[in-house]
Amino acid sequence: MSSHHISCSEVKETDLVQYLQQLGYKPSKITGQDHWYLSPFRNEKSPSFKVNRKKNLWFDFGEGVGGTIIDFGIRYYKCSVQEFLQKLSLEMSMNFSFHQPILENKNDIENNSGKILITDSRAIADPDLRKYLHDRHIPLLIANRFCSEIEFQLYGKKQLAIGFKNDLGGYELRSPNFKGSSSPKSIRLFKNNPSTISVFEGFFDFLSFQTDLQYDGKLIQPLPRNQDSFLVLNSLAFIEKNRMLMEKYQRVDLYLDRDESGLKATSQTLAWSDRYQDKSQLYAKFKDLNEYHIHCKATNLKKGRSSRHEL
Repeated sequence: MSSHHISCSEVKETDLVQYLQQLGYKPSKITGQDHWYLSPFRNEKSPSFKVNRKKNLWFDFGEGVGGTIIDFGIRYYKCSVQEFLQKLSLEMSMNFSFHQPILENKNDIENNSGKILITDSRAIADPDLRKYLHDRHIPLLIANRFCSEIEFQLYGKKQLAIGFKNDLGGYELRSPNFKGSSSPKSIRLFKNNPSTISVFEGFFDFLSFQTDLQYDGKLIQPLPRNQDSFLVLNSLAFIEKNRMLMEKYQRVDLYLDRDESGLKATSQTLAWSDRYQDKSQLYAKFKDLNEYHIHCKATNLKKGRSSRHEL
């Protein structure tokens, strides 16, 4: 066994879920064949690293990258492909357990596609989705202005989620039990003010911004004509790809997350030009704008209750 040299094809057949377990990573949740982890590449509180066990592929939504176990290994160990293969060969010689991924039988694979299939789009009415919006302090009027209730199939099962449509027709999908996106994945651009654009990492941050901007408790106020344009990235992978788009504007306000990847992207972007402004200092003690928004709304509610008691 000590003389065994593992090939790329052998490595790609290795069960990535089991390999992560060997490294000490356990999934935070499992949905069908999708195993969700806290990213091995950074510190985070919400799982954004997904492994599809049937395809034996991973994707990191926080950074917008993914691939095979080889792609994971060279990124995780910061090494070359050959160095990673040598490392696995050594582990195999020490009786490291390697197994192929556990797949469904042929009929199950044919009937349970891992691709998200959108079957319907409508106004948000499902009670669980409305509660989800309430918990994140997004009014239904705001949510229905920019999002839809999306019915989709995944692995043969019907599911519902809040859907935010991108410029290429794909959707970012969120519910209390699901986080994902349908193809194609892309940005969403709202053109308004030609001189200033506000950039958000995720659509719930954008909805939080819109809530504070437009909502008075009963109805949505119209946007002033000179309001900013808005860019929702849906993934940090799109920030560099859209540099030319952002630099059509005189000022670019950044509302990115305050986690490791978000701060890194903010720092990188600020170095491009002084037209970029970091607005995340507003919520410096929080993970993102929505978390800060929830905190402020909850604090205001408590103050309101206290005032009524004093009266």
